[in-house]
Amino acid sequence: MQSQSTSPSLNPLDADLTQTLKQQFGFDQFREGQIDVVKHILSDNSSLAIFPTGSGKSLCYQFSALQLPQLTLVVSPLLALMKDQISFLHSKGINAASIDSSLTYEQSQQVMRDVRNGTTKILMVSVERFKNERFRQFLSSITISLLVVDEAHCISEWGHNFRPDYLKIPSYVQQFNISQVMLLTATATEKVKLDMAKRFGILPQQIVQTGFYRSNLDISVLPVLEESKQAELVNTVSRFTNATAGIAGIVYVTLQKTAEDIANYLTRSNIKATAYHAGLNADVRNRIQQQFMDGEINIIVATIAFGMGIDKSNIRFVVHYDLPKSIENYSQEIGRAGRDGQLSHCVTLANKDGLNTIENFVYGDTPEPTAIAKLIEHIKVEVDNGRWEMQEYSISTSCNIKQLPLKTLLVQLELANVVQPSFAYFAEFKYQFLVGKQQLLASFDPQRQVFLQQIFEHTQFKKIWGQLNFDSLYQQYGADRQRVVAALEYLADKQFIQLETKKITQVFNVDINALLNPNLPAELAHYFQSNEVKEIARLKQLISFFESTECITAKLAIYFDDRNAPSQCGHCSVCSGHIAILPQKQLIPISSLPSLAENLQQFCQHMASKSDQPLSIGVQAKFLAGISVPLFTRNKVKQLSGFGYCTQYRYEEIVEYIKVIHGDSALNRNS
Repeated sequence: MQSQSTSPSLNPLDADLTQTLKQQFGFDQFREGQIDVVKHILSDNSSLAIFPTGSGKSLCYQFSALQLPQLTLVVSPLLALMKDQISFLHSKGINAASIDSSLTYEQSQQVMRDVRNGTTKILMVSVERFKNERFRQFLSSITISLLVVDEAHCISEWGHNFRPDYLKIPSYVQQFNISQVMLLTATATEKVKLDMAKRFGILPQQIVQTGFYRSNLDISVLPVLEESKQAELVNTVSRFTNATAGIAGIVYVTLQKTAEDIANYLTRSNIKATAYHAGLNADVRNRIQQQFMDGEINIIVATIAFGMGIDKSNIRFVVHYDLPKSIENYSQEIGRAGRDGQLSHCVTLANKDGLNTIENFVYGDTPEPTAIAKLIEHIKVEVDNGRWEMQEYSISTSCNIKQLPLKTLLVQLELANVVQPSFAYFAEFKYQFLVGKQQLLASFDPQRQVFLQQIFEHTQFKKIWGQLNFDSLYQQYGADRQRVVAALEYLADKQFIQLETKKITQVFNVDINALLNPNLPAELAHYFQSNEVKEIARLKQLISFFESTECITAKLAIYFDDRNAPSQCGHCSVCSGHIAILPQKQLIPISSLPSLAENLQQFCQHMASKSDQPLSIGVQAKFLAGISVPLFTRNKVKQLSGFGYCTQYRYEEIVEYIKVIHGDSALNRNS
C-alpha cells in the first residue's frame, strides 16, 4: 500500500495554503505528501506521515503549528535535532524553543513564560522530560493544540529503535487533553506503521506515505577482508574527493575508538577527517557538527551518534566502514546523502567479522533471569501500602540491569498490570530567596502568607540555599505535595526564588497479587530472550540484504512497503553485475586461545572477593566478550586484563566454551 491518504476537502484551497507557505517560509510549493498531512491536521484530525529521510517531514508540523490557535508540543529524540530545527524556525522569524538540559534555570523559566503568554508557538522536548514533575505541572496549566512525535517508530516494539518511554505517550495525550497528534518517521515497515497508527487511533485514510525510492543514490556493497578495509576506504574516499575538491561525506563506524583510529588514518593518508562520537564533550560535538554544516570540515568519521540533527543538502557520499546495526539504521544513514537531488554515493565495506560486535550490543541489553528475579524481589521488599518508589540508577546498579532494559522491564510490568506509574517527583527541592522573605510574603493575601510561611518553616537552610522537607511539612500541616510544588513553581516563575531539583524518584502503584504470580519472572525473562532472538534475526536479515542477488535499491524499497519503486534501479552494485559475498576471517578455535582459562579464573576470583553470589555463565561470557554491565562498573572489572579477551568471537561461542569448562553443556546460558 503506497499512499493511503485521502485528502479531506478543505477551505482555504490548496492554492491558499501554498500562498501561506510562501509568505511564512519562503517556499514556492509543498513537497509530495506535505499538504495532505497539513490538511488532515487543519481539519481537526490526527495524521501519520511516513516520508524518506530528508524529504520534509518537519515542515508538516512547522507549517501546521502557525495555523493552530495554541501550542504545538514536539517530542524529539535528540537535542541536536531540536537545536537544528529551532535555528531554522528562528531564521524564518518563527518563535520556537526547547526545554532541555542545556538551558540554565532562568532560561527554562523564560521559555515557560513565553509559552504561557503565547509568544512561543512551538515547544520541543525529549520524551524523558515528561517524567519531570515540574514540567508536567507546567503542561497542566496550558492548552496544547497538537502533539508531534518525531522519529515515531520509537513507539513500536517492532521497530529498530524502540524506546520504552515512548510507549507512555498515548497516556500523556489523554492526561493533557490533547485532541490531535502528528506522527513522523522515515523508517517504518508495514508492521510498525500499523502498530503506530493503532496506538494513537489514527485511521488508514489519515496515513500519508510517499515513495521510498531515491533515484540519485548510487548504492554499492563492496566485499572487503578486515585487514584490507583501511586501504579500501582510502581508495573509495579518494575517488570521490579527487573528482570534486571539498565535497562532504560521512564514514560510519560502530565503536568510538574506531572513529578516532579511522579519522587519524585518513588524515595521515592526506584526507583530512574528524572523529565524532558520544564520548566527546557536548561542546566539542556541537562545534564539530557546526563546522561540518558550515563547510569548515568536509569528512566526518562517526558512530550513529552523528546524523539525526544533520540536514546538510550536499553530502556526496556515505561510507559504512562497519556494518550498520539494522536495515532501518542503514536506510537512515544513507538517507543523509544527496538531499539536494544530485548524484551521491553510498558504499558499504562489508564483511562478517564485525557481526559479533553488533550482536554484543543485543546480548548486553538482555537482563538475566536472576537479575529480573532480583528486581521483583526489590519491589516485594520495598512496597509500602501498595506503593513502590524507585530511582533508576540505584536499581540498575543493584540488579545488574542496564538502564534502557530496566525501562523496558518496568513498561512490561505495567502492561502486565503488576505496576502502574503514579507520578514522579524530585527527592530534593532546594531554593534560595531572590527577594527578602518579608517582601515576598507581603505580595500575598494573609491566607497564602500562612501557607508559604509553613513551607519556609520546614526548609533547612545552609547559608543561602534551603532544602524543603516534604514529609515533616505534611505530618504537621497535611500540606498536599502537588499544592506545595505548584506554589514553589509560582514563586520561581515570579522570580521571588530560584528553584533547583535533583534525584528524580518514580512512584508506582503495585498490584500485590499480580506481583506474587510465581510465573512472573519467567514470563519477563522469556519476553527479553524473545526480543534477543528477534534482534539477532534482524542482523541475519541485514547480511541477507547485503548479499542479495536482486536489485538492492528495490529490496530496500519493498522492505519499507514501497511497492512502486522500479524492480531494477540500474545504479546499485547488483544492477552493475557485482553480487556481494561477504568474507569472514577464520579464527583459531576459542579453546585454543592462550591464557583464556587463566583470564576467566582471575575474573571469577576477583568477583568472589566482592560477593559470595555465584557467577552465572552469562556474566562470565559478558566479561570475555567485553560487554559492559552495571556489575562490572561497580566492581572495576574493566581493569582486569581478560576483559574483552574474546571480542573477535561470537557470544554464543564464548557461552559454549564456558559450559564445556564447567563440565555441564546442559547448563542454561543465563543460569
